[in-house]
Amino acid sequence: MKRKTARENAFILLFEKAIKVDETFEEIFTKATEERSLEVDEYVKKIFFGNAENEKIIDMKIDECLLGWKKERVSFVAKAILKLATYELMFMDDIPVKVSINEAIELSKKFDDDNAYVFVNGVLNKVAESIGRK
Repeated sequence: MKRKTARENAFILLFEKAIKVDETFEEIFTKATEERSLEVDEYVKKIFFGNAENEKIIDMKIDECLLGWKKERVSFVAKAILKLATYELMFMDDIPVKVSINEAIELSKKFDDDNAYVFVNGVLNKVAESIGRK
């Protein structure tokens, strides 16, 4: 599977988790892969379950970098994209910062409001800066 497709599939899982707060990561993963045949590879698993293992750290980092926004105002789509890219920035040093941010922007352009990519870009640049990966 191409990395672009894998990122999109990881985003889909994280989006489902954002809207299905009563379901566990494992339940969402099982339903998506077995009932809907969502294609996954090691990258998808690493992003999705890495978010499960590091949820509090990732959420705190995103909240810290929201640039004056209240977290309640952030769309579910943007939250999922931010979680995906923040995980990459914090835990996957082999992926260049520009790649993580640019791919997040592309996901935002595809799945969110017309100007949401500007917000995503700003937050992720702040995340990268705050962890010393600029």
